[in-house]
Amino acid sequence: MTATRPRRVDAHQHYWRLARGDYGWLTPALAPIYRDFEPADLTPLLARTGIDATVIVQAAPTLGETRFLLELAAATPTVAGVVGWAPLDAPDAPELVADLARQPGLKGLRPMLHDIPDVDWMLRPEVTPGLRAIEAADLTFDALVRPPHLPNLRRLLERHPNLRVVIDHGAKPEIAGGAREPWASHMAALARDTRAWVKLSGLVTEDGVGWSVERLQPYVDHLLDRFGPARLIFGSDWPVVTLRASYAEWIAAAEALLAGLERDARDRILGLNAIACYGL
Repeated sequence: MTATRPRRVDAHQHYWRLARGDYGWLTPALAPIYRDFEPADLTPLLARTGIDATVIVQAAPTLGETRFLLELAAATPTVAGVVGWAPLDAPDAPELVADLARQPGLKGLRPMLHDIPDVDWMLRPEVTPGLRAIEAADLTFDALVRPPHLPNLRRLLERHPNLRVVIDHGAKPEIAGGAREPWASHMAALARDTRAWVKLSGLVTEDGVGWSVERLQPYVDHLLDRFGPARLIFGSDWPVVTLRASYAEWIAAAEALLAGLERDARDRILGLNAIACYGL
């Protein structure tokens, strides 16, 4: 009897339709990705690379985006869950979060923190009820942050130790410039003092033109050393990743970056951790 391999999950990808009109960041300047991206575009790539399921993540800060993604998820067999958006600082945030959580496809929520000018936004008192509602609904909080946000993220988790947090894109270290600090120290502190998970995604984009596995390796090794294989989650950030690499190239790079691990550890990062964290 042949043993079945563990499911492989891409825990961070996007779909969008430009005509919806709420993607403020997506302009013609990003020509390669300034078009619609839908399941018909990604499904063949999943089959070729051995990815069994995905988590769609919001790309616009609107409730309309969340509902659009939930509809896509319901109609797309490869989608295992949705990380949507809700106005966490709104007076009725708890009711909105509870209402969205009734949708079985919703697995998490993500404010677009790196686009909010105030790095202290996440600590504002008016955001607290929304965060408590995420906890109460057993949803995951995706933290879209850069290194300057990390001290506040640590403070946030001191206030909400039971909030299940995933740090997107390894917190976007400045790989292209070769900078390690203060990113490395902040991530070490989060690993030590919190239960946060981290996504192994978006790193090719941070490395920029001429990216290489060799340049990414020290950053991935730091995350592995501090968070361990049990708290890292693979994601592609497709189609944004295609600004630098094809889907298959990033899959191959991730496998190369994890090649030194035991098979069980690789299986966790490439799928099992996403299943556990998002309740897929």
